[in-house]
Amino acid sequence: MSKKLRSLFLRKLTLRSSGSQTLRNQKGMTLIEIMIVLAILAGLVSILAPHVFSAFSKAKIREAHLQIGELSKDLDMYYTDCGVYPSASQGLQALLAAPQGDPPCPNWGPDPYAKPNMLKDPWGHPFVYEPENGRYLLKSLGADGKPGGTGVNADISNDDSGKRDEGINSALRLLKL
Repeated sequence: MSKKLRSLFLRKLTLRSSGSQTLRNQKGMTLIEIMIVLAILAGLVSILAPHVFSAFSKAKIREAHLQIGELSKDLDMYYTDCGVYPSASQGLQALLAAPQGDPPCPNWGPDPYAKPNMLKDPWGHPFVYEPENGRYLLKSLGADGKPGGTGVNADISNDDSGKRDEGINSALRLLKL
């Protein structure tokens, strides 16, 4: 009987030691390996980030051009119904609700001519609307929201006679990949 107990004891001891041996042989990632992976990822982000932000800035400039085009169409629809463009005091709000004051628009609506979110440029600034002698100037003041500027901060308007603003061209040149 003692031989059987001894053999059983030795077998369990062998299983325990081999089980702990397999745990010792299993490898995880060391701290140095994790640091190397993080360094590689940081390098990739530093290379790709400027290209992503450049594309994002270009998209906002193009979006501003598209929004100005849409607002111009909305203003032309307003003109078709009312016979005049909204006055400076009525502003672009006349596209959202029937305008009060002079000039009146008895044929306004019944639906708004524009959506409320269309009255702000891609940077969240309100579009500038300046009516003059039966025409109007519609513009975005760029990323900084201030008149003038260069690059992404350049003004974007509908008054470029079929060609892009010099400021917009310079912005696109600066952002070129």
